[in-house]
Amino acid sequence: MRLFPPCFCLSPANNEAERALRHAVIARRISYGTGTSEGSLAYCSVLSVIETCRLRKVDPWNYIAQVLTQARRGIKNPPIPVTS
Repeated sequence: MRLFPPCFCLSPANNEAERALRHAVIARRISYGTGTSEGSLAYCSVLSVIETCRLRKVDPWNYIAQVLTQARRGIKNPPIPVTS
């Protein structure tokens, strides 16, 4: 039997984390991976941005477009906004 600390803000299961990874695992399986370590790093980075935007209720495609536009102008990447 497992005993968990009496913190009710934490779930004893990691279902939320597994659901967050599900799309990435399915995409990797369908595409047979990236083929290079650089491709894997790029893929993981983009997935991280998309998932963070989703959790913060921000449109990931608008954010990525904003980052690319500013990068072309030599401006540092904006932080992902936090909405309440």
